[in-house]
Amino acid sequence: MKGIKKSLTEEYLYLDFSHQKEGCIFPLHTSVTLFLLSYCDCTVFKVFLVLPGESTGVSLLKNVPSESVEIQIISRQELPPIVQSCCLPAVVERPDNFCRAGLAVVLRHIIQKSYEADPSKKEILELLGFKKTCLKACAEVSQWTRLCELTVPLAVENFLKESFDQSPTIPAAIQELEKKLSEPVRVHNDDKLRRQKLKQQKAAGVGPSLAKEKTKSKGHRQETSEEGDSSSASLELNVAFSKFTIHKEPASANREPSHVRKAKASDLPPLDHVFAEGLYFTLADIVLLPCIHHFLVIICRKLSGKLVEFPLLTAWYQRIQEVPRVQTAASQCGIQFLSLPELQTTSSQQSPNLDEAPSAEEQNDPSFIGGPRPTMTKLMEKGIEVMFSPHPCPTWTLDWDTLPAAVSPKEGKMSSDRALRKQQQLNNLVYMVTNQAKPGDRIVDFCSGGGHVGIVLAHMLPSCQVILIENKELSLIRAKKRSDELGLSNIWFIQANMEYFTGMFNIGVALHACGVATDMVIEHCLKTRASFVTCPCCYGFIQNTSKFSFPKSELFKKTLSYKEHMILCRFADQTAVQLPPQRRLIGKQCMCLVDLDRARAAEERGFSVQVISMEPESCSPKNNMIVGVPI
Repeated sequence: MKGIKKSLTEEYLYLDFSHQKEGCIFPLHTSVTLFLLSYCDCTVFKVFLVLPGESTGVSLLKNVPSESVEIQIISRQELPPIVQSCCLPAVVERPDNFCRAGLAVVLRHIIQKSYEADPSKKEILELLGFKKTCLKACAEVSQWTRLCELTVPLAVENFLKESFDQSPTIPAAIQELEKKLSEPVRVHNDDKLRRQKLKQQKAAGVGPSLAKEKTKSKGHRQETSEEGDSSSASLELNVAFSKFTIHKEPASANREPSHVRKAKASDLPPLDHVFAEGLYFTLADIVLLPCIHHFLVIICRKLSGKLVEFPLLTAWYQRIQEVPRVQTAASQCGIQFLSLPELQTTSSQQSPNLDEAPSAEEQNDPSFIGGPRPTMTKLMEKGIEVMFSPHPCPTWTLDWDTLPAAVSPKEGKMSSDRALRKQQQLNNLVYMVTNQAKPGDRIVDFCSGGGHVGIVLAHMLPSCQVILIENKELSLIRAKKRSDELGLSNIWFIQANMEYFTGMFNIGVALHACGVATDMVIEHCLKTRASFVTCPCCYGFIQNTSKFSFPKSELFKKTLSYKEHMILCRFADQTAVQLPPQRRLIGKQCMCLVDLDRARAAEERGFSVQVISMEPESCSPKNNMIVGVPI
């Protein structure tokens, strides 16, 4: 990755261990991680299995890839303090102040370190997929990452627990994965490959509709028949497995036939899945393999009649065994592949995604009137008006000229004007935090980016512990470089989704956390009973998720529908300086109302909350602060 200094220093990998059954180590996140280590033949980590409680003796550990990976057993009390604040798996760099936590983040790091240790293994780096984005988006915003990283492993673990003493229920997550495999593949060279497929079908005398039926009847078979009637999946298979061959056939110089060149995009045949994300073997396949294997073991043992419901999963399971090194890694990890029958696919109507489907209220709301003014009027009729709390000290500022250079955002890659506005934003947040902080407090800078807020706080409050949490690795590495220049010893860096941070803290802060990320920060603080200082951003990205529904407060729910609240969110983003003053004013009012809903929801849970406008307001178009203190 660009900008990352290559380092082969020893790192410490910590994995949960709850129990082992039939060669499988639980939780499944640990099995997945060990499988990847074996697949990559990675030896750059010291690996620790972490037992619950104080116990450190395990006599039944078998089929752990000990030939290539040295594994030690420790208790949870022996974990470094930074790891004790995170969900496992986690990787720590010495001197124990930089931690990566959560399955996707850790697995992506293992791949990167394996490649750095041996750059000839380019196929290892290709596990990260197109533009190295496989499972990069955090589970809070990506349904696919959430399915692979959280939903499927947890669903299979519960399925296995049920199977011990009763007939288990098929997990909805597995059914969703089967449906995902039936969806057309979208890749960056989609049009080119689909035209190749059309040419292949025409050459075989098969039309797109007939080819689709043949695909179903053959269950995505890899073989081509002797009559020359190739399966419609053969193009996808050739493309997928060409990555694993040393010598590739040169591309044909012949021009495509006229009927192929002129075919409309809507008339081109869809591409079928070969692997989980489409045509290529990626990290997603590594994550799913141990989970699906153990699911299929129970299906074959107790619910064999249900196997026919998963023809695409079984085809994927058999296909993945042909990938080089998968068999070896599976053997080292105690996975004995099943021999499954070839199944026929059945056409099924795709069900709408429940996370994205509009609610009945949204579809059938006869009282809805578009635009922000009717919505704002509706709130005013209920006594809910735009109202900011006064700024406690609007002229307060840090003495930036006397601070070390590495403290200032001017050290980052930004213009002088933007750096000045960033300093003004920091003045507001730092004032609010320093007025609340006490010696010994833990302060968490959520969505920390390059550490502009956290580094200032760590420098200004040396008696407090400051923790930066950020999902983007490069941003956190830049923050650590600035911290090292300052010699800060009271700061931790955690690359993780914020839900993987489980430690206690006293104050949470977030500057311009995007969309529902602000709501996640506030929720984290509410659960921990920690004060919070947040500056929201990207109101237009707010939407219902698996964790949040809007409006949030009971007061707003009684007045506005979801659709009306979304109108406020969309117009709250219209505060850019280029817009007409009247339009910006409406945007600012909508911002206030959205944040008042957030504030009232926190008040309903025992917090005193204020919505305050930053000073000067020109420091940012998104210049609201939501400041909450537990009562």
